[in-house]
Amino acid sequence: MMIGYARTSTLEQKASLEAQRESLRGVGCEKVYEEQVSSVALRESLNAAMEFCREGDVLVVTKLDRLARSVKHLGEIVDDLEAGNIGLRVLNLGLDTSNATGKLMLNVLGSVAQFEREMMLERQREGIAKAKAEGKYKGRKPTARAKAAEVRQMLQEGKSKRETAKCLGISERSVFRVIQDAH
Repeated sequence: MMIGYARTSTLEQKASLEAQRESLRGVGCEKVYEEQVSSVALRESLNAAMEFCREGDVLVVTKLDRLARSVKHLGEIVDDLEAGNIGLRVLNLGLDTSNATGKLMLNVLGSVAQFEREMMLERQREGIAKAKAEGKYKGRKPTARAKAAEVRQMLQEGKSKRETAKCLGISERSVFRVIQDAH
């Protein structure tokens, strides 16, 4: 059985999630797990997909960066899949770990992807430092603190912190920060 996994980092990427879903269904995935969370967040759907897989199944993703956040994380996922005799297919790379060449290519491409990400982050840091030195960088607008009055109002109405965060489109940590700032 082929099991698909689709992920986007933000809720604004609905089209990307739909495209991934269509690609996974198009190659024959009978079940597709999906979520919209950052790569560093807890990924419950990925865990559920991996737990659902049985010996001989194949976990399918459209792109490598939808699956793992680093070479180390990719290695952990592949080790878990291999322990259960579960294959991995990455559609955009034509990669299949059911053979030795596929496993080698997965490791090479995972290393390249991590290198690429680290280079992008380095360039981003350099750009921010330059913009700060020129007085052009102000940082991102504090969206959660701008909603502090709404947070306090919803909490006074008896809504939970989680419910408040979800309704206002902010993190639970931001809700706690607003509460902390009030004291």
